Amino acid sequence: MAIRNIRKDTDEILRKKSREVKSIDNKIRELVLDMLDTMYKNDGVGLAAPQVGMLKRIIVYDIGDGPKVMINPVITKCSGKQSEEEGCLSSPNVFGIVDRPAVVHVKAFDIDGKEISVKAKELEAIVICHETDHLDGVLFLDKAYNLYTATPEEIAAAKEESKKEVSKNSRKKKTNKRKTK
Repeated sequence: MAIRNIRKDTDEILRKKSREVKSIDNKIRELVLDMLDTMYKNDGVGLAAPQVGMLKRIIVYDIGDGPKVMINPVITKCSGKQSEEEGCLSSPNVFGIVDRPAVVHVKAFDIDGKEISVKAKELEAIVICHETDHLDGVLFLDKAYNLYTATPEEIAAAKEESKKEVSKNSRKKKTNKRKTK
């Protein structure tokens, strides 16, 4: 598929409300695959269609357990609160703390047009909320506090630390699976 250009936070398209997808056809499937390729190429964990210039209600994400696609996502229920640091591919090198729900329930359609229901918590809830905000023309910058800009060196060090953490958690999961068998 193709890598698409990511729109920056000054682009007016990111302030517009996205339209519902009426039909999941080959053009939509191609857009989804391009979005996933673009997200991975840019080391993102989530991407919304407006970020690649398409005002369609589509988000993709991968928090480490494989790619997920939500077409026409609707958050039906939220509970709890978590405050975590966020960044955005449309606001490179800018980070800040955002208050989000701890748990969200979402209804959407997958790439095959099948209705899905997801109960997300922790990082997955953050990513879904962040990306669905994009569909409504809202940027994380609108909600964030304690904003700061990181240097490329700081970002590289944080990515390396994150990889170590993911690897450590993966080993723990494998060990726990062996113990439960």
